[in-house]
Amino acid sequence: MAAITPATATTAASLSLPQLNSSPSSLSSSSSLNFKTATVGSRCVRCGVRSLENQSGHRSLDFLSNGDPISLINPNSSSSPISMAASASESGSKCSKRVCLFHSDETRDLAERIVAQSDCIELRSINWKKFDDGFPNLFIQNAQGIRGQHVAFLASFSSPAVIFEQLSVIYALPKLFVSSFTLVLPFFPTGTSERMEDEGDVATAFTLARILSNIPASRGGPTSLVTFDIHALQERFYFGDTILPCFESGIPLLKNRLQALPDSDNISIAFPDDGAWKRFHKQLQHYPTIVCNKVRMGDKRIVRIKEGDAEGRHVVIVDDLVQSGGTLIECQKVLAAHGAAKISAYVTHGIFPKSSWKRFKLDTKGDPAEGFSYFWITDSCGLTVKEVMNKPPFEVLSLAGSIASALQV
Repeated sequence: MAAITPATATTAASLSLPQLNSSPSSLSSSSSLNFKTATVGSRCVRCGVRSLENQSGHRSLDFLSNGDPISLINPNSSSSPISMAASASESGSKCSKRVCLFHSDETRDLAERIVAQSDCIELRSINWKKFDDGFPNLFIQNAQGIRGQHVAFLASFSSPAVIFEQLSVIYALPKLFVSSFTLVLPFFPTGTSERMEDEGDVATAFTLARILSNIPASRGGPTSLVTFDIHALQERFYFGDTILPCFESGIPLLKNRLQALPDSDNISIAFPDDGAWKRFHKQLQHYPTIVCNKVRMGDKRIVRIKEGDAEGRHVVIVDDLVQSGGTLIECQKVLAAHGAAKISAYVTHGIFPKSSWKRFKLDTKGDPAEGFSYFWITDSCGLTVKEVMNKPPFEVLSLAGSIASALQV
């Protein structure tokens, strides 16, 4: 199954893992712990350890939702074991506000993981139906019960077909006399269409930013927007003064995961272009850096190494998103040709239209030109997460902890 790593070491308060204090040599792939059950709102969440260490050295535990297992990777090294029960208790005691969290159909699993991170967040539901003509038939359950409450909505604009129905709810919730309203949109989908190159081009990133900027104010003031690793830094200026955008990053999740690798002292970070370097190099500046760029050779664009040395290193290619994956694969080839010992990749948003994730193979022969050791994505794109589960080299680093923390601001 695909591995999902929490942004923090916090999970349901009822889960206690004293066995994680054991040394790595005492653990095996068959190690197991009893499952614990916790009630979150009206739903039952069951947590437990399925395996503490497998042959690849990964520590993991299973988060079960409706009986479907999702593997959680411990981002900490074996010398720094986690204490999930204590962390959850601390999270609850530091609760600054209680939040009612609504979600779209696509983000239900992520919403449940967010709720499991904090006693201060309560899961709420919406009836998502359609009339015979295809237009949405929506109902916010217990609408009067959220008066005076802090309310959030976890959205996924994965396609134009689902945007209208979610916007209808997003515009309705602040008007229900709530104390504050926060929109969590992990992936800002039109971010790559942020500029005009020819007269007549439409920058749809600006269009979506304007739509979100006109969300009605709640009793507490303008809507807050939480989004992760927006494609272009200047897009923050596309939003109007009637919304408060909070720009978060998934890079801390990657850093935690890299620190847990057995070869963490041999990591180099590669950026596929100058844009990726500008976005992320300050957060990863303590790693040796490799910068690639594209040069035009006739009708082709070829990826070359602009600076840095890949010889003998475990090179991790870092970017904000991937679609077809062509650029990442070209980077893989040039890094392997320059002597990289291993090659992995990280993107915050794994979009992968038309199942393009199938292009990325696991390196099973120690040949980085043939495959990736790891390919990390976050759960910002829920449909992708379902597709890549149990399909190496993919691992999913969960944004749940980061979102839970952002909702307490």
